[in-house]
Amino acid sequence: MTDGWTPAELLAVMGARQLADDTTVFAGVGVPLLAAALAQQRHAPRLTMVIEGGIIGPQIKPGRLPISTNEMRAGHRATMLPAITDAFLLAQRGFLDCGFMGGAQIDQFGNINTSVLGPDYWRPKVRLPGTGGANDIVSLCREVIILTPHEPRRFVPRVDFVTSPAWLDGDGARRRAGLLFGGVSRVVTTLGILGFEPDTRRMRIEATHPGVAIDVIRANTGFELGVAPRVARTEPPSRDELLMLRALDPERRFLG
Repeated sequence: MTDGWTPAELLAVMGARQLADDTTVFAGVGVPLLAAALAQQRHAPRLTMVIEGGIIGPQIKPGRLPISTNEMRAGHRATMLPAITDAFLLAQRGFLDCGFMGGAQIDQFGNINTSVLGPDYWRPKVRLPGTGGANDIVSLCREVIILTPHEPRRFVPRVDFVTSPAWLDGDGARRRAGLLFGGVSRVVTTLGILGFEPDTRRMRIEATHPGVAIDVIRANTGFELGVAPRVARTEPPSRDELLMLRALDPERRFLG
């Protein structure tokens, strides 16, 4: 616990603040779904969540947070329950404003790895869950926000496997690959908020969380980070935000 909140709680609150009312968000389970539910309850009542299992517009019930995209708890008071393919068709048609997800590894161009750790795909050091819908989310949503703990092992110069393509090698590589819109806009971590240089698309520091110095963020990143012309300081989680968040996950399955 740090100053009354855990790192996971800080991450969920800072993630929730990124979401706006009257938008659609393709939310992954865990902390991203927690953050989306918190945003919907606090400042974005018309936020429409889309969940990979084929669930459109649910209202997550406090204390009944789903642990899978296919759980019926994820469909509480949903607007629609179409087939899973229809959820991704909405993304293909440009209807989803924001993708909201985590990742095991992320590199300086925002590419995400949730497949394997190690240089040999067939004999990896660790085999991860794989893509699920992560590739579609990063490829097709109009904007993508990543939520992740900030550790050197997660932030590497180049991911071992590109499960989800962000800016690829930077400098127009995404467009050359045929991905004509979207891309990772921000990476919200337990230390700060990272964005990308407009031209090179290399990652940079855009905000720090309470009590965190720029040097601390750099020390916990496995590559050289740029720094925005103006680095903001985020406001600490409020008591109301923490109370509402904890009500969503009282068993602390995701909040630690």
